[in-house]
Amino acid sequence: MIDFLNNIDTEIFLFFNGHHTLFLDRFMTLFTGRFIWIPMYAVIFVIMIRALRPRTAVFYILALVAAIAITDQTCASLIRPAVERLRPSNLENPLSALTQIVGGYRGGSYGFPSCHAANSFALATFLSLTVRRRGFVAFIIGWALLNSYSRLYLGVHYPGDLFAGAVAGALIAGLCFLTVCRLCGGDARERALAAERPIIIVPLRVNIGSTVNINALMLNPCHMMMLVGGITAAIIALASTIGGVF
Repeated sequence: MIDFLNNIDTEIFLFFNGHHTLFLDRFMTLFTGRFIWIPMYAVIFVIMIRALRPRTAVFYILALVAAIAITDQTCASLIRPAVERLRPSNLENPLSALTQIVGGYRGGSYGFPSCHAANSFALATFLSLTVRRRGFVAFIIGWALLNSYSRLYLGVHYPGDLFAGAVAGALIAGLCFLTVCRLCGGDARERALAAERPIIIVPLRVNIGSTVNINALMLNPCHMMMLVGGITAAIIALASTIGGVF
């Protein structure tokens, strides 16, 4: 059974890893970076501080940090050394001869589970449970999926690595979320109101016909998070395009 699953994992990996373009090489390399998303991470903390009561905000921030830290250490320090599954890009793995890598990047020795996928889904799960707004949930889960896929594209993880990491991150984040809910009373209504409460109001005067009048542009925490994330993704795409031209 293990050999059967491993063969399927390998076939799926080769299919998705085998389609490369210069634009995607640059885009995925930038998208998978840790530091390029710092502005979005910073907005998360600012939003929680502004949208929630001070005590509640501190507990939720600590729970989110704990979820990511526990997830990362569980995957990197406990599971990887026990499983010892070589990355497809690792030169000791025979599959490395068929693996397309970008810029000589091969990652470390072992890749099961993917810490990128685990940490991304820990963040996405915790925020989704906190906010619970369809548009926001779709955005943050989409971000986590693309961030995970970038690892497969770059040849440093099998699909199974990504799936296991995503499940681990989601489960640990869910446990951390339930814990902070118990500490703070689990006030779902407060979080819902906080997610809709405007934190930036831009005065405007727009008239569309005789029925639509817009006097101000109001950005709530969800809007701010998606705006900063969208701008970051647009910058990555622009940088990838310019880099491909020159």
